[in-house]
Amino acid sequence: MTTVAAVAVAAGSLAFAGPAPITQAEPSRDAIQQGLDKIVGTDRHPGALAAVRDQHGRTRHYTAGVGDLRTGSKVPANGRVRIGSASKMFASVVVLQLVGEGEVELDSSIEKYLPGLVRAKGVDANKVTVRQLLQHDSGLPEYTDSLFADMGDLLPYQHVYLEPRELLDLANARVDGRPAGSGWSYSNTNYVLAGLIAQRVTGRPFNELVTTRVIERIGLRDTYAPEVGEQDIRGRHPKGYQRNPVTDELLDFTQMDPSWGWGAGQLISTPGDVNTFLGALLGGKLLEPAQLAQLRTTIPTDPESGQGYGLGIFSIPLSCGKVAWGHGGVIPGYANDNAVTDDGRAATIVVTATQGSVKDKSVAADRAALFDAALCAN
Repeated sequence: MTTVAAVAVAAGSLAFAGPAPITQAEPSRDAIQQGLDKIVGTDRHPGALAAVRDQHGRTRHYTAGVGDLRTGSKVPANGRVRIGSASKMFASVVVLQLVGEGEVELDSSIEKYLPGLVRAKGVDANKVTVRQLLQHDSGLPEYTDSLFADMGDLLPYQHVYLEPRELLDLANARVDGRPAGSGWSYSNTNYVLAGLIAQRVTGRPFNELVTTRVIERIGLRDTYAPEVGEQDIRGRHPKGYQRNPVTDELLDFTQMDPSWGWGAGQLISTPGDVNTFLGALLGGKLLEPAQLAQLRTTIPTDPESGQGYGLGIFSIPLSCGKVAWGHGGVIPGYANDNAVTDDGRAATIVVTATQGSVKDKSVAADRAALFDAALCAN
């Protein structure tokens, strides 16, 4: 469910003026539209949608491809989609708000909040801190490696509800844990635990915390946490597809139970709402300056990409010399890239099949080029 060198930038440097009027771009005259058109089609993604916000708060929405392979209907502009690991940014905000309120200590052991829950081989829970959970430096094994050993393993879980504790049990049963602090290693397990910590200290359900502390606070009209057992996507949305590795056909994966993502990846949103969230987050509307500075303090992910990872967010170097901040996500049926720059430009690009479900693998480079261009444009 995932999608970036530490960069020192003053906290709260982004302006946030709220959602601006939406305009539809003219496909024949817009380079972003041309780039979006390029990533859809036979052996590529069925559909794509994007929102690009300029430094003045003006947003343009784009679509390409088809929203429903059966009917051939268009992709709805700014339609709702599953955002996968972009949900981690929302979860991190909740925990960091609790840090600012004195309810959680970033450098305290997770044993202080969830005693005895982490028992994975190779991991000493007493030495794992809340900060390390949010920064993927905990050494905890990845529970999805047990759920989905290969793409075919997705199908049996399409309509299965899993409790957060069941996900943690899967991680505890693995033997590939590492010592805490041994380097960045992405694990959805970290954000299941982060959600459980937020629940423990507040006594309230995690979905409620995300809703009241983030979604409602900044007025995200099309973003929500699915209810227990809710498998459909509310409102206007393109269908999401996943390739069946046995039959080689694209399956309609729109309806699914996202509970296995929980705090790590279950939210539903729109490209426009994700951009609004990013502007609010980096503009200081959700966190106090001290917590925002912590969020933006990164560790390297890998030497080749130049990316860093803060507390639930990547720093992403762009070809134009800017640094963008965001957290893409992948979940069956949908994948997205999103980020905001310090001058206020934001972009969220969504495709309606994961990279593993497309036959033309060169589309990944075209997606990356489009994302970079959207954030580097004047």
